[in-house]
Amino acid sequence: MKIVWLALYGVLSLTGIMVAGDRGTSAGLEGGRPNILLILADDLAWSDLGCHGHPWHETPHLDALARDGLGFSHGYAPAPICSASRASILTGKSPARLGFEFVTKGQAGRQSLIPRVSLEAPPYTLNLPLGERTMGEMMEEAGYATAWFGKWHLNAHYQRYLGWSPTHGPQRRGFATAEDTFGSHPYAYRGRNRPPVLLRKGTYPPDTLTGKVVRFLELPHRRPFFAILSHYYVHTPVDTPAMWLLDKYRDKIPPGAVNRNQRIKYAAFVDTLDHYIGELLRGLEDAGKAGETLVVFTSDNGGHPEYASNAPLRGSKWNLYEGGIRVPFLFRWPGRLPAGTVCPEPVCAYDLYPTFAELAGKPAGLEEGLDGRTLSPLFQNSGQGFDRSLYWHFPYYHPEGRKFAEMQPGIGINDFAVSQTRPVSALRRGSHKLLYFYEDDRQELYNLEVDPGEARDLSGTFPEKAATLKKDLHQYLKQVGARMPKHVIVRP
Repeated sequence: MKIVWLALYGVLSLTGIMVAGDRGTSAGLEGGRPNILLILADDLAWSDLGCHGHPWHETPHLDALARDGLGFSHGYAPAPICSASRASILTGKSPARLGFEFVTKGQAGRQSLIPRVSLEAPPYTLNLPLGERTMGEMMEEAGYATAWFGKWHLNAHYQRYLGWSPTHGPQRRGFATAEDTFGSHPYAYRGRNRPPVLLRKGTYPPDTLTGKVVRFLELPHRRPFFAILSHYYVHTPVDTPAMWLLDKYRDKIPPGAVNRNQRIKYAAFVDTLDHYIGELLRGLEDAGKAGETLVVFTSDNGGHPEYASNAPLRGSKWNLYEGGIRVPFLFRWPGRLPAGTVCPEPVCAYDLYPTFAELAGKPAGLEEGLDGRTLSPLFQNSGQGFDRSLYWHFPYYHPEGRKFAEMQPGIGINDFAVSQTRPVSALRRGSHKLLYFYEDDRQELYNLEVDPGEARDLSGTFPEKAATLKKDLHQYLKQVGARMPKHVIVRP
């Protein structure tokens, strides 16, 4: 039976599902150190999962992961864009603190000429600085066998698009095993002929990336392992040689659906990712290591505006409305985490660094400058919440260059169009979220508990609340030395 999370709509008590904080549930952390497997999807929306209520997508393996473990209904990516989010996840520091807020490029520079804008964005950050301690380095010091598989995107493109740098790639950042392949993703054949059409129903393209991880899991490890599978799915280009999948979703998605053809292809793409997750989890079971492994699944940012339905959330990848930063956030550790539990506490993927450090026996509390907090109090299901703010900082324009002026000015819900994202920072504290726009010194305030779609700006209704959160946001940005957009003469 499909389990649908209704936490987003303010309903947390689901049939057959416990809510974190309910009496009679517990998940002690005593005992041996777990293996840790972090699965990072690319551009997967919060709403893409069947267990999160998507009306058409079939994600049985991710639904099972949610059913068998602990999920966070308000889990966030640190940024609305790839490199910045990944850098934050690996260091436990926000993009503002790192000075890594955009996507890495092939060479140094600034944003291309954008007509009629009044701010200049900071220069590109090309590489995650070697002075920043990563999860890989921390877990290696803790005695773990470390491994990275797949997309890195934290160094300037080396020799090819997304190519790993010999000085700043995962091999130099604490991952003793580091293997890359595009696997079955269209990146593997972009510019060349697509693989032959797969005619047999139920047959998916074989994925060498998943296969590499499964072989690693099968090794006779003498110490706990820490492995990250960084998928290329479901990033564009969206394409599949499995015609039966397109037929499947052509039958499921009604003719009147907005952007139907794109959504059919995308649904097949999400289905394919879920299949690979199933292969991976089955490999963990077959290796006899599922019971001693913490599996974490999340995404680096929200869904692509031209493919993903981020509803009921506003916005998409590239902006700081909920659709750009709210992501799946699932944890499974059999016997240690309460199965089928939904936690409503707002958390961010930069919390993973201190969480993994604590589980590895190397509490990160003494490290200075971390934005993340260990999630272990929530694992124990004590009902204890965090008294803190979450912060985001995006001092850039998107799209870049002259395309910006051609894009839709407003950012709505499910408009399936690339919108104009302007330099913005945001803060969430409790149920309130504030967005601050640098061009016109303007803020928007939302109560996400009653307005998850960010439709009703409350900054005029509650000016004192807005002023308090704005002060908190700017104090934080000043404290961490955030790079700010600078005012320039408006270009004609």
